[in-house]
Amino acid sequence: MKRTFALAGLLRLRHLQQDQAAGDLAQANAVVQANAARRAATRATLRHTPSLASGADTLTAIASARASAHSMLADMEALGRNYQVAVGEAQVAFDATRADTVRLEKLEGRHGALVAADDLHREQAILDEIASTGWHRNRGADGDPR
Repeated sequence: MKRTFALAGLLRLRHLQQDQAAGDLAQANAVVQANAARRAATRATLRHTPSLASGADTLTAIASARASAHSMLADMEALGRNYQVAVGEAQVAFDATRADTVRLEKLEGRHGALVAADDLHREQAILDEIASTGWHRNRGADGDPR
């Protein structure tokens, strides 16, 4: 039996692909978190916007700022939904690459078990040969036909 796992190169490639997919998933999650932080900061800014107007111009400026901020929040919400979709897709890609890697790791484990069983079988055959040779040698020296 071959001592090395024949698919070791493919397994290394699968590990690299899995690492890449994990990186993509982490990046997608980071983008979602950054978007959530920006939304929270915008909401906090809206809460702290002065609401006391000293004149019509100030009132118009406050209303415009609030309308702009609400529009920006709506855009951020839409981006957040798109980012969540991207996270879902990255998770699916990671799960698929992980499944491919696990299958090859199981094959590698079976290969290792077969190599170990083959080693034990060879060792047992050698021990049996040594014991048989010694038994025949002792039998011939004693002259005992048993």
